[in-house]
Amino acid sequence: MIDIFQASRQNYGTRKIKVEIKKRGLIVSRRRIGRIMKEQGLVSTYTVAQFKLHSKSCNESELKNELNRNFDQEEEMTAIVSDLTYVRVNQKWHYVCIFVDLFNREIVGYSAGLNKDALLVYRAFASIKMDLHKIQIFHTDRGNEFKNNLIDNALKTFNIQRSLSMKGCPYDNAVAEATFKIIKTEFVKGRQFDSLEELTIELQDYVHWYNHIRIHGTLGYVSPIDYKLEHLKKVV
Repeated sequence: MIDIFQASRQNYGTRKIKVEIKKRGLIVSRRRIGRIMKEQGLVSTYTVAQFKLHSKSCNESELKNELNRNFDQEEEMTAIVSDLTYVRVNQKWHYVCIFVDLFNREIVGYSAGLNKDALLVYRAFASIKMDLHKIQIFHTDRGNEFKNNLIDNALKTFNIQRSLSMKGCPYDNAVAEATFKIIKTEFVKGRQFDSLEELTIELQDYVHWYNHIRIHGTLGYVSPIDYKLEHLKKVV
C-alpha cells in the first residue's frame, strides 16, 4: 500500500489505493486503508475539484457554445478543451496551457511560458502529436488568449470548429477546469521552480505520468492511455 501511495506521487487517496491493491489480487476495505495511511502518516495531496468564479479578460464574440457540455465523446480527438493556469517560477508568475481530449481525458498538448497570451496557446496546440485534422471541436472559455487571429488561423487551417463557453460560466468548460484543479494540487502545490526550463521539464514528466500511469475515476480507474488501448481492442 505504501509503495502504491509513493508511486502515485503521494496523490492517491483510499479509493484509488483500494483499486490498485485489488489489481494485485488483494481485497482491503477503504476503512482499513485509511487507518494504515493515518498510522504511517500518509496524507494525500489530492482534493476534490471545486469550481471558483474568477474574473479574467474576455471577448464579446457572438460564437456559441457548440460543445454544449457534451463532455463524453466516443471517439478520440473529436473534441478538445483547453485552459491555462499560473505557476510561480523564481518569484515571477509563469503560465501553463493544456489541451485535453474529452474522449479519454488525455493531455494531448501543453506549453509553459512567461506570458499569458496567444503564443502560449499556439505552442500548446503545436505540441499535439496526433492528426489535427481529426479534431472537430475546440472548446475554451472567452479569454482573449484563445480567441484571436493567431488561433483562428490555426483552427481554420485544420477546419476545426470553434466553441466558446457562455460568459462567466466555468461549468461550460468543466473538464478543463477540473483537470487544472488536479494539476494545481498534484503538480503545482508545494513546488518551487527556479526557471522556465525546470518548469517545462517537470511538466513534461508530470504529463507523461498523468497520461500513462495515473488512474482516473471517470475512466473506470485506468489511465487515459490504457482506456484508449482498451477502446482500440474493442474496435478491432
